[in-house]
Amino acid sequence: MMQLADFEMLQKDTFTKGNQAVLDFGDYHLSIIDDGCGSARGLYEIGVFAASDGVASNMVELPGITNEGYTVKGNLTEDDVNVIIKKMYTITNRIPRQI
Repeated sequence: MMQLADFEMLQKDTFTKGNQAVLDFGDYHLSIIDDGCGSARGLYEIGVFAASDGVASNMVELPGITNEGYTVKGNLTEDDVNVIIKKMYTITNRIPRQI
């Protein structure tokens, strides 16, 4: 369970055609969407949220995952997302679970 293909992209809501997977890494949640920056080219966008007791709060920068000054990162291939999932595991030492 360390790559995007191990998780299910779920429809975000009835108003958009976008899909999302949210992965819980304990202190952080990783949101992966397919209708963000780069979606016209079949690419993904990720965002990182601080989390406490399983509840996400504010979006945060996370060195090595997002760029300085940004809480999201777009134009990512599936391989890029897989690398980010593995980095999140390394940072948190938590196997992700989909929420």
